[in-house]
Amino acid sequence: IGSHLAEADSQTEWTDVQKKIIPWKNSTPSLDLETAFQDRAAKLGKSNSRLIVVASLIDKSTNLGGLCRTSEIFGASALVVGSLHYIQDKQFQHLSVSAEQWLPLVEVKPSQLVDYLQQKKTEGYTIIGVEQTAKSFDLTEYCFPEKSLLLLGNEHEGIPANLIHHLDVCVEIPQQGIIRSLNVHVSGALLIWEYTRQHVIKQKQQ
Repeated sequence: IGSHLAEADSQTEWTDVQKKIIPWKNSTPSLDLETAFQDRAAKLGKSNSRLIVVASLIDKSTNLGGLCRTSEIFGASALVVGSLHYIQDKQFQHLSVSAEQWLPLVEVKPSQLVDYLQQKKTEGYTIIGVEQTAKSFDLTEYCFPEKSLLLLGNEHEGIPANLIHHLDVCVEIPQQGIIRSLNVHVSGALLIWEYTRQHVIKQKQQ
């Protein structure tokens, strides 16, 4: 009986990971995100990019609202947050300026990130951490795979050690100043833009 209960709890937890909001489409929650991305691109005339931005570790609603706005503007596939309750926060809404109405939002709690990252790896995504490590790639020299998942760290602790082991690569932003860390929204925005420059703008120019 104990094993059955453990299995049921595991299934319940994994179901929570799949919570999603696809605001522009009257659809069931089980709608495949891949189909949703294609539908979004067709409806909005935007690129059908394969960049997933994971912000589950971020605590401040202002950072999440700004990331939502940036992700929508540059046509990211989805923004993953630790809780969908953030979108009701006035500070989130002030920074997002309605971007949440046009961007797929997925809820993945921090405790579920390991399973989520593993799932995305099986789907062919490269897991990219925004972090300074001994083996980090310089952003100016890194070529983003088409299917990229960008994991952003917490405002204070960055990406925890237990998640670093699940990254395929770490990318850091070259800096010249004395202060050695950027705001997490700014860091995310720079990498989102670079992915967009490599995959979206170049495709349009060809």
